[in-house]
Amino acid sequence: IFMASSSGMARPGEDEEAPEEELERFDDFTIASSWERFISEIEAVCRQWLADGPKNLLEKGAVQEGSSKTFHKVKSELKYFMKSYCMEYYFETDSNAKDSVWSDALHELQLSFGVKEFLVIEPQSASRVILDAPEASKLLSAVAIALSNCSSPWSAFVPVHDPSRKAYIGIQNIGTIFTRRFEADRIGSQVPVKLMHLEGLYELFVSKFAFTNSDLSMHLFKVNFMMKLTYRTLPYRDDDFDQTQVADAEMGGSSHNSESDNHNKVQWDDDCPWSEWYSAEDPIKGYEMIALWSEKMVETSMEMAEMENASPHDAHKWFLLPIFSSNLLDDSKENRVGFASQLCLLVNALEMSFDAQFMEDFVSVEHSATDNSKLSMVVPPPSVLDRVLKDLFHEDFLPTALIRHADLEVPNFSKREHKNSRAIKGAPFESLFAQFCFHALWFGNCNIRAIAFLWIEFVREVRWCWEESQPLPKTPVDGSIDLSTCLINQKLQMLAICIEKKCQMEEDYQDASESSDWASSDIEGGSQAGQDLPHATLSSGRSEQKRNSSLTLEGLNDSPTTLSKYDIKSTNVQMSANRKRCGSAGVVRSMMLLKSCQNMHAPFTQDPPLMTEDMHEERLRAVEAFGNSFSFSAQLEKDILLSDMSAFKAANPDAVFEDFIRWHSPGDWESDENETAVSGSHSTDGSKKNWPPRGRLSQRMSENGNSWRAIWNEAPAIPAAEQKPLLDPNREGEKILHYLETLRPHQLLEQMVCTALRASADTLNQTVYGGLKQMTTKLGQLYLTIASTLKPLQVASSMHGTASSWSSEIIEDLRRLCDVFEHVEKLLTVAASLHRKFLQAPRLSEAFFGDFYDFYLPRMGTRTLAEIINSEFDAKQELRYEERQLASDMFTPPTANQSWRKVLSMGNLLNGHEPAVREIIFSMRDRLSGSHYAANTPKNFEHEIEIETYRMYICGTSNDLRVALSVTSCD
Repeated sequence: IFMASSSGMARPGEDEEAPEEELERFDDFTIASSWERFISEIEAVCRQWLADGPKNLLEKGAVQEGSSKTFHKVKSELKYFMKSYCMEYYFETDSNAKDSVWSDALHELQLSFGVKEFLVIEPQSASRVILDAPEASKLLSAVAIALSNCSSPWSAFVPVHDPSRKAYIGIQNIGTIFTRRFEADRIGSQVPVKLMHLEGLYELFVSKFAFTNSDLSMHLFKVNFMMKLTYRTLPYRDDDFDQTQVADAEMGGSSHNSESDNHNKVQWDDDCPWSEWYSAEDPIKGYEMIALWSEKMVETSMEMAEMENASPHDAHKWFLLPIFSSNLLDDSKENRVGFASQLCLLVNALEMSFDAQFMEDFVSVEHSATDNSKLSMVVPPPSVLDRVLKDLFHEDFLPTALIRHADLEVPNFSKREHKNSRAIKGAPFESLFAQFCFHALWFGNCNIRAIAFLWIEFVREVRWCWEESQPLPKTPVDGSIDLSTCLINQKLQMLAICIEKKCQMEEDYQDASESSDWASSDIEGGSQAGQDLPHATLSSGRSEQKRNSSLTLEGLNDSPTTLSKYDIKSTNVQMSANRKRCGSAGVVRSMMLLKSCQNMHAPFTQDPPLMTEDMHEERLRAVEAFGNSFSFSAQLEKDILLSDMSAFKAANPDAVFEDFIRWHSPGDWESDENETAVSGSHSTDGSKKNWPPRGRLSQRMSENGNSWRAIWNEAPAIPAAEQKPLLDPNREGEKILHYLETLRPHQLLEQMVCTALRASADTLNQTVYGGLKQMTTKLGQLYLTIASTLKPLQVASSMHGTASSWSSEIIEDLRRLCDVFEHVEKLLTVAASLHRKFLQAPRLSEAFFGDFYDFYLPRMGTRTLAEIINSEFDAKQELRYEERQLASDMFTPPTANQSWRKVLSMGNLLNGHEPAVREIIFSMRDRLSGSHYAANTPKNFEHEIEIETYRMYICGTSNDLRVALSVTSCD
């Protein structure tokens, strides 16, 4: 017998009955059957899981299940005969966690049956269900026996029937006394009318334990009841808007404006800063509102009928969930709409810009796109080009003379910039070049050929403004050049200044000619005209003095050159006793001339010649080439110094070189004593006692052969208004136009990329989103990311490199930057939409955005893909009582044209909307004491245990109904 038993055990899978010749016609019950071995295998796995506990199971590879961070599962594979099964154990890592009955973190089986930890055993097949009822019962029995042997309280479930039914059978051993059985099934269509209403569902539950054939509505059964109703707003469609407008017009008796009203439909983002360039899809497609009724006791079906007529406002709790567009989570490039998508196309154009030497090459037929890419190189028709140029140049503006003489405020672009914007070397987003870049993003889908067409026409318009002496639009003329911007913007700023100075020179020439002609006619015309001449001259002097009234003479010896303005024409008409003095801006306090007892006058001087960044670099290279000696520096500054000395001599005819040094370079004058303050209009005999001032030149100024003294000796006494301009506007203007017309394509595209990124970010920064902290932080980080990514690009461009010197990593970095920009752009649309919809409840907009930000953050590359678990946003916010009306107003009554059922099948309507999903839990509880369950119960348990004898979970609508029932029995 022992040998036969050993032989039988050595062959797994052998049937229960051994061959007759081997076992000599009697059964050996020491040999385990295959079913018993299967039970033993399940038991071993369960004992191992019980011994490990949640902590060790996590270390051994348990995976998170669902949205709950504390709910995990572990699985093991089993075999029985020729079939393979998978047994999964679902468990909580935090045993003290108490989830709500309606928590979204609950597993489907936890919600259906009210269990906590459970097993699911299913076949490893495509359907993952067991279609054979005897097999399912045998499998469930094996698991129940194994759990009983382990003294485990876990529930066990087996999926059965068709997968679409989501049907289960299950069992749970509660100690050695009670057994709990589970069953769930679903009706997918043709739900009985009775089961569409709460009354019928109540009677369905009561029928499971009421032993009566009479009408159930005539009996009293104390049943615990909970309900959850989920409402969803109807999807918005364009034709809904049209039909609503037409219906309103007909009802109001006036329809003559219906067409114009429909034509001017208001989009959700019409007041957003990006709406000038594109219309973004509203990221919020609707809302889901959940009303919860807490547990209450019902006794009759009539109470359930009354409950069906109750308003959702009677619910104990309301929760709101915005439904976001699926495109927010779609990373495919085809669905990109916004600045990010066009910036990516601009990067592609930058990559192609090395294929030609000049922009005209991309326009020529010989250099047109290949057959495979001709479709992507389409240039818009001339009408589109004309509209773009009109928007850029032909805006309404005052004539040049009026702009220069009117007291108009110079536009300050920095007022609307982010504090980190200037870290990006581009043009301000309201400037002319930035607007050109904006139009280029959408012109011909931003291909290199379309950009070349637009740039050539842009430069032609700029030349027209130069030749016609028209001011450049969107380009401030404030007498300075912003070197923190890109070179093209600097050139346009300088060209605008040159145009102004060119117009000024033309006006001066015209005024001089008219004055000469008028003076000649006056001599011929008699004494009456001669009497008017002084009056005209004095009027001119007063006008100039008024225009210079903002100048101050305080502290001139500290910063004398700050008072000089070339555009202020003045010969400073003097009194008849002082005809030789000209070009004076006024008396300098505390200073007198050394060789004559006269007050020192500060002259009007010319502004230093403006220079763009490339001119500064050229000058520095010259300094490096010729050495950094003082004499060469003086040579470079000779024109400016000569102009200042000439103006000083004109204003102070009796001045010497030392007087100029005291005024122009106070640090090079070593005074023996403090000079007494003397005013030209209040000079007294006492002040003359302190004259002449005592002091000496510094060592460097007193050296033999000093270049400053040599220039002083050569300088004629000419006021600034009569000097040759330091900046020749005609020459500089032509040089700028030559630069724009011969600019290399890659240099243009590099500056376009920098400017487009900065301007796009600045445009998004203008969005009103309620000051949400996460969004503010993300925008600040975006600027820093753009600035750091563009540095290698700008370095490569400044080296005048070719395609070979450019690294492909730069292009890839720019493409990744566009992805980052897209993420921020999406977040900003969400923030803006939430802010507009919850203006009356800012707490909700902050809470929703904070939840969405945490949900979206893993998709921004800050976490691994393994951490991205949820595919849908499901963070709800509980509404306060005062916020309920706001949520209710979002559910506008449906119109006749919208897709909704004309005949409502369920109650509990919210503004005409019936629940999209209704969930109900019926239950009955019994204490062991005094009930039929107490007969076989040990006495020490009678006053301690209350069991849920019956529980039914119902979920669905009129077209779908799922029922899950659990019954506890005493075995």
